[in-house]
Amino acid sequence: MTRQKSWSRRVLTAYCATVLAFLVFPLLIIFPLSVSSASFFQFPPPGYSWRWYQAFFSSPAWIDATWLSIKVGAITTVSAVLLGVPVSFYLARARTRWLAEIVDKVMVTPIIIPGMVTAIAVYSLLSALRLIGSFHSLVLGHLVLALPFVVIVTTAALKQFDTTLEDAAESLGANRLRAIMLVTFPLIRPSIFTAAFFAFMASFDDLVIALFVSGSNATLPKKTFENIGYALDPTIAVVSVLQIVFLMMIGTAWFLFSRKSIDGAIPAVR
Repeated sequence: MTRQKSWSRRVLTAYCATVLAFLVFPLLIIFPLSVSSASFFQFPPPGYSWRWYQAFFSSPAWIDATWLSIKVGAITTVSAVLLGVPVSFYLARARTRWLAEIVDKVMVTPIIIPGMVTAIAVYSLLSALRLIGSFHSLVLGHLVLALPFVVIVTTAALKQFDTTLEDAAESLGANRLRAIMLVTFPLIRPSIFTAAFFAFMASFDDLVIALFVSGSNATLPKKTFENIGYALDPTIAVVSVLQIVFLMMIGTAWFLFSRKSIDGAIPAVR
């Protein structure tokens, strides 16, 4: 029985390793392509050069698109957290369950229906408000994508939260708001960081809504998409590498902050 169990574990490990390699291998190819000396995509590269990194960092169009994506992503993330966390409290603690169920279904709609349908709806609304082509249109459009992730993650954390801890804080003299700030938030802070991470990813990686509402502005995904049509050179591989590295840095920061929040949750409650 032990031998059979060991054999099954090895098969499962080999299977997981195969799936992981299938997912990761295409990403690894991007790295040598970004330092290729060729003037077009060629694998393996005929030689190696930093010319495409120099082309990216010396291009105002690429730099402006990168900063625009970062700024829109940051503002979208903060806005999604500020709006989504109160909604999550309502969904987790509402007494009128049928109304909470309706609100819950509406909130997750943007990640259920096709992205093109969401983009058309956002475009129609922002066009009526004459916001197409503005910075605000990108933030509002991406907020539609990011908000559901915040609501889903935070609501799940609040539904598992033991509300008797808040009751204990109130019995010691704290009002409801103070109990939430000093007891609830420290314990669900890792979930809020996770929600913020997903919100930023949804904004930073979006292409469809950006194509509809950005006008002459170009986010990084939109700029990449446009370049594929007329200049398919290794600069796009450079952009991909930088995106991977940047998102890995964001993910690492999220992991460290989440661990720190978990470690500091109990002392914060005390």
